[in-house]
Amino acid sequence: MRPLRYSINVTLDGCCHHEAGLPPDEESMRYWTAEMQRADALLLGRVTYQMMESAWRRPATGVWPDWMDEWEIPFAEAIDQVRKYVVSSTLSAVDWNAELIQGDLGQAVQQLKQEPGEGLWVGGVTLPLALADLGLIDEYEFLVQPVLAGRGPTLLAGLRERIELELVDRRDFQSGAVAVRYRPTHVTA
Repeated sequence: MRPLRYSINVTLDGCCHHEAGLPPDEESMRYWTAEMQRADALLLGRVTYQMMESAWRRPATGVWPDWMDEWEIPFAEAIDQVRKYVVSSTLSAVDWNAELIQGDLGQAVQQLKQEPGEGLWVGGVTLPLALADLGLIDEYEFLVQPVLAGRGPTLLAGLRERIELELVDRRDFQSGAVAVRYRPTHVTA
């Protein structure tokens, strides 16, 4: 069974809005590129899918946009190529190497986890909360930015039950960011 990992940037005060942290630097982009390359597929909600697609989909010209630094291209290539599953009740179709998931979320994700492979990756805010409530997340990976945002959506706000975690990995970055990875101490689903 392949594990499902929730990975996201988060500020010290728990804000997980994509604009609240520090702009990506070379070190964090290398880290996220390696993580993306380890994923068999991404599981994304509609909002995250559309946001990531607008930023990281290879343009029809095949040329990456001018705003993208050279060190961001490996991440763009990795996310552009990886298989994606999009959970949405409002979209009727998806592309960008993606498949639409509708209906019973728990059942659909259990089926994806049963397929062979190294792992699934989920990002965003709303979908991970639903998956955590269902007990389907096997690892939580946070890149904690040395920033206090003071506002914005917070990590797993509204979680129905407390989830106890054990630290399984930690990595310090020169920027002061810290990547931490946790596993639930007991599985509820």
